[in-house]
Amino acid sequence: MEKLLIRNRWLAVIGAVSIQLALGAIYSWSVFTKLLTEPGGLYQFSATQAAWVFSAGLATFAIVMVMAGKWQAKAGPRLIAMAGGLLLGLGYIMGGFFGTTFWAQIWFIGVLGGAGIGLAYVVPIAVGVKWFPDKKGMITGLAVAGFGFGATIWVKLAGSWFGGLLNTAEIFGLPAVQSVFVIYGIAFAALVFLGSLVMVNPPEGYVPEGWAVPEQQERAAVREVEYTSAGMLRTPQFYMLWVVFVFSALAGLMVIYCIKLFGLDTLAYNGVANAGVITGTAMAWYAIFNGLGRIAWGAVSDRIGRKRAIIAMATLQGVIMLAMYHGFIHLGMETGFIVAASVVGFNFGGNFALFPAITADFFGNKSVGANYGWMFTAYGVAGIAGPQLAGVFKDAAEGSADPQVWMAPFIVAGIACLAGAAVMWLTRPPEPVRETEAAPKLEKSRLAFEKAGHTTAA
Repeated sequence: MEKLLIRNRWLAVIGAVSIQLALGAIYSWSVFTKLLTEPGGLYQFSATQAAWVFSAGLATFAIVMVMAGKWQAKAGPRLIAMAGGLLLGLGYIMGGFFGTTFWAQIWFIGVLGGAGIGLAYVVPIAVGVKWFPDKKGMITGLAVAGFGFGATIWVKLAGSWFGGLLNTAEIFGLPAVQSVFVIYGIAFAALVFLGSLVMVNPPEGYVPEGWAVPEQQERAAVREVEYTSAGMLRTPQFYMLWVVFVFSALAGLMVIYCIKLFGLDTLAYNGVANAGVITGTAMAWYAIFNGLGRIAWGAVSDRIGRKRAIIAMATLQGVIMLAMYHGFIHLGMETGFIVAASVVGFNFGGNFALFPAITADFFGNKSVGANYGWMFTAYGVAGIAGPQLAGVFKDAAEGSADPQVWMAPFIVAGIACLAGAAVMWLTRPPEPVRETEAAPKLEKSRLAFEKAGHTTAA
């Protein structure tokens, strides 16, 4: 599967975006929640049940990604990406035909679909970092930007474009939600298959043409250590980064789940007409800025450093979450709601450029596929905590449409983001010589470097 040669490394980026467009389906879940939770409707899920389908997908996504990182190193990235696309498509198609109950949807959409996303997601990141050692932050952002942009496509297709599939689709006699599941399942499988065709690692020892490693990086490379996953898991830095990822991602995942319900409650309570249209627009802008944030924060981190970028991103997200309701009221209800959603999406997207890049910075490029799988379990935890935080408070309000119901989860999420920024400020890179399992050839290079009359700073 690895014999195909790519003559232009940007083909791998195009393939990565194609894959991620499909995987971003999970972020469109909010577009289905109104119909799923409608009193007297076909499904009559509680807000917590609807959140659990989303959370199951996120958690399965994160768990499977740990294994996918190891598998793609052995079987090759293309095969693993194809398997992920097939599983994702199958999950949605089966959810369409059989997803009339909560347990059917949590199994097919959440577990099966989430497993497909987990298999395919790590591939573009691992391949991209190897092809672009010179633009690690930016390329990681580009590689996963399609995830955010894809959500925009699936939200608008379901909600409004061409009349909205949820309003017009009816195939095989299935109701609207399940009809859309089937259509999306076919589209997801096709997009991932096409993108996977160019998911190929560069040749061993590949260096981009015309790229000269700066002298200080050359010296650092002599003592650089590639952590295995076992070695990484023995460092305190892994757990500090993991906690920051949980706190930072929790806010964005909570908003993805509740933005539709929160927006309808808030806008209708304040007398705004067309609340449904406005929330749909806010969801789309959230997804667009989610994609832009991945690119922008990745590029920024290449200039100011990953640590500073994560601190800035988490701090800004915390402030926005604390000011979410009253902040957008002062900007004007419609504009303010869309602006607030966009900023949250922009910051949330940055997680998926910055954390794989800092994982590679701290623990090595070659093992980033497997190592980031472990780091990404933080996303699975946040995927349960964030949506459940919103769902529990909403259900506890027993049908109240007063937007004050939503204040508590937003405050908790905002404080978590600020705590994440504080932990990141305290985090230092691991000591590569003293605290890692050095590969023998790298240790020989270090000794040779010192024998030549140079020294390596601790």
